[in-house]
Amino acid sequence: MSNYSTISVPEEVKRVLERAKGEKEWGAFLLEIYTEADLAKRTKAFERLVEKLSDRDLESIGKSSREFREGLKLK
Repeated sequence: MSNYSTISVPEEVKRVLERAKGEKEWGAFLLEIYTEADLAKRTKAFERLVEKLSDRDLESIGKSSREFREGLKLK
């Protein structure tokens, strides 16, 4: 049997989340929200990084990455 925990949130927040949750279980719903937020945060960070790097920088990173992976192959 799984252990459960209670999280106190304002009633308005709970009402909004319950509408969005629909028929899903709370655990699955909260993990889905977290996963989506984490992916959005990573995507935004990656896009900011790409904006700051030149095409030459990106090519150099790609080349270094390929060389590194080739060096890891079993011989």
